[in-house]
Amino acid sequence: MEPDKLMKIENVASQIGISRDEIEPYGDYMAKINFMKLNMKKVQGKLVLVTAMTPTKYGEGKTTTVIGISQALHSMGKKVSISIREPSMGPCFGVKGGATGGGKATVEPSDRINLLFTGDFPAITAAHNLLSALINNHIFHGNQLKINPEKIVFPRTIDMNDRSLRNIIVGVTQGEGGILARDSFVITPASEIMAIVGLSDSYGDLKRRLARILVGYTFDNKPVYSGDLKAHGAMAAILVDALKPNLVQAKGGVPAFIHTGPFGNIAHGTSSLIAARTALATSDIVLTEAGFGSDLGAEKFMNLVSRVGDIPISAVVIVATIRAMKLHGGNDKSDVEDVDAVKKGFNNLMFHVENIRKFGFDPLVALNRFPDDTENEIDQAETLLKKNSIAYGLSEVFEKGAEGGKEVADLLLKRMPENPISVKYTYSMDQTLTEKIENIGKKIYGAKEVIYTRTAQSNIKKIEKLGYGKLPICMAKTQYSISDDPLKLNAPEDFSITVTSVALSSGAEFVVVYLGSVMTMPGLPKEPASNGIDINENGIITGLF
Repeated sequence: MEPDKLMKIENVASQIGISRDEIEPYGDYMAKINFMKLNMKKVQGKLVLVTAMTPTKYGEGKTTTVIGISQALHSMGKKVSISIREPSMGPCFGVKGGATGGGKATVEPSDRINLLFTGDFPAITAAHNLLSALINNHIFHGNQLKINPEKIVFPRTIDMNDRSLRNIIVGVTQGEGGILARDSFVITPASEIMAIVGLSDSYGDLKRRLARILVGYTFDNKPVYSGDLKAHGAMAAILVDALKPNLVQAKGGVPAFIHTGPFGNIAHGTSSLIAARTALATSDIVLTEAGFGSDLGAEKFMNLVSRVGDIPISAVVIVATIRAMKLHGGNDKSDVEDVDAVKKGFNNLMFHVENIRKFGFDPLVALNRFPDDTENEIDQAETLLKKNSIAYGLSEVFEKGAEGGKEVADLLLKRMPENPISVKYTYSMDQTLTEKIENIGKKIYGAKEVIYTRTAQSNIKKIEKLGYGKLPICMAKTQYSISDDPLKLNAPEDFSITVTSVALSSGAEFVVVYLGSVMTMPGLPKEPASNGIDINENGIITGLF
């Protein structure tokens, strides 16, 4: 969007009562919010969680839908804002491209947001790698803590898809080359530091969590934490600005809080608690999104994020598309009409509707229209939605912006309860880790059985022995199937899921459960999106979306 069509950031902030003294501008159109000056304890807004059916590899426009609905509500005179995640550069240069919406429903300045933005991701990466360096440095200089180099559990990180860094060896030179050890990288959205920044509510909380990061074990199998290395103060210093939420705008001047970017398939998949609380304290309606389908982002938002952060939820929207229904119905050609595939693939959407109902919400479906969708296919989807008593609205925000989101916005307003809805959690915090995993696997995924590898069993036993068995669960699995197998499309039945390993994120205060062969470091495709990205003589970025 051209800069002359954007509102100055102080004017965006003033719409929701945030003064010039409470923002720290990054140029004319971006700012950090000084959360210490705001009264974020007063929650006045109603939060709408936007999730989706199981997506195709290109995504179904969940972020675009969030933005478009907010534009519609804004045009109707509502005091609305959005709270969404920051994009990772890895996917921007990979398959999906940018993550700031699309068409007439975008957050701006989209090119800056999609790349380095206000520097949050570089800061998180630097803080993470400082700890990695301090671990190896401590061992090199005498190893007073008796850390076993073969039992270091804290990896390194980079915000890029680079499969060659999944498993590496460091310190291969003699002498000053450091210690010889196996190591690995995760992508920055999968970093525990990303989760910690997203879940911290103050600088004191940030330091407390940073100090509790498990980095490895001694030769006597005793845990070693970041605080033992005296790393948490310096890490917090690097993150001093990264903890502050970012304010930008959606087209039309809608305030948009964009902060932290944990992936939905390998992390908890939502924007920060501080951003959500700031939005809820300053707006009447707040739209947020959770990564991928109800089995991933929404499940973790309900059972983990809203629970830990005491975030109230008033309504849930599920984004559905004809092309996703066709894919799950057996047809991966979106430009070929196939009403029968829509009918068969509707089962996937129905599964996600039932999942949201299990949490205590009656969801509203936003049928996101794409140019290749035919009237016959849309009619078939609408017939099935009506037959199953599912409230829905047609969303055309990509093409029409605010006008294309009014049908869904109207329905949302009519269905919005006076008070937040109490979440029906999938598990209780007092249950064992195995019981929590079983509940999610069977109740949310529909699995008949949960299988544990020996590694996973050993991991669970060790985590519970350390006293962390009462933490919430963060499931990590493929986003392309409700199961742990990306080839099992639609609404699979009679399947098992396999827990391959379990990891403790003691600083983030959750336990990560890995299913199947999910990767914490993605790779680039044969023809990465970066091939089409460029700048012109005026410094204007092209090809990012």
